[in-house]
Amino acid sequence: QLQLVESGGGLVQPGGSLRLSCTVSGFTKASYAIGWFRQAPGKEREGVSCISASGGATQYADSVKGRFTISRDNAKNTVYLQMNSLNPEDTAVYFCAARGASGAVCPSRYMDYWGKGTLVTVSS
Repeated sequence: QLQLVESGGGLVQPGGSLRLSCTVSGFTKASYAIGWFRQAPGKEREGVSCISASGGATQYADSVKGRFTISRDNAKNTVYLQMNSLNPEDTAVYFCAARGASGAVCPSRYMDYWGKGTLVTVSS
């Protein structure tokens, strides 16, 4: 069993940056791909990014590619999402989730463990 807790959300102006963190506890010696997802009001949850267990492979949604960077520090049991050039369309609750897999593939329906989310609001 894993527990995931997101942090780092908040209010930021358009064009600004935030870094989200996902701390993982439990059986952290196992191999888990970690994904970031987001859900805006009135919209379906969408995948944002995914990182392999080793951190050697990553995937990004087209909407964030070039602006967001996912990384992980397994020694600290933490996954990060660096978000740059934020715009109001990025406003959402951001969730991290884990899947027992090694590759950077994070289908929402296959993620086994979820955090409770952290709110990111991009507004002037």
